[in-house]
Amino acid sequence: MPELKQLDAGHAAAVLAFELANRAYFAASVSDRGDEFYNRFADRHRASLAEQEAGSCAFYVLVAEDGSVLGRFNLYDIEGGTANLGYRVAQHVAGRGVATATVRELCRLGAARHGLRTLRAATADANAASRKVLTKAGFVLVGPADPAGLGGKPGTWYERDLALQV
Repeated sequence: MPELKQLDAGHAAAVLAFELANRAYFAASVSDRGDEFYNRFADRHRASLAEQEAGSCAFYVLVAEDGSVLGRFNLYDIEGGTANLGYRVAQHVAGRGVATATVRELCRLGAARHGLRTLRAATADANAASRKVLTKAGFVLVGPADPAGLGGKPGTWYERDLALQV
């Protein structure tokens, strides 16, 4: 059974393997992170852990029984009881309810562990799978998103009140 774990230093190799294995798949729906991201991954991983330690972000990985990463689920820009949500799942588990179930779990953790009251998520309008995940996880459409934050693609913000049970 996969387990959602808060990111730590020991996850670096598995997260990089996940990102590399799914790079082309991710690039089909979100902007590619570019070669620099992969070439300097160790530095970026350490920076993410520092951000998490400072409390401005909380990064999670969905880990399979064999230790491989099935998905990344991030709470970022945490401030005043609100955070933004970002996520990506491996191609081989996409469409199986993994993202929806994990986003629901992260909503619970966001409230219980991080004191959040509201989560927001932006997705490109062309990313039907992500829109479906958010809707099934109790998020509601709140308005247009800045295309600059979505790789130049038109998009929409969704929001979830974490006091509401879904």
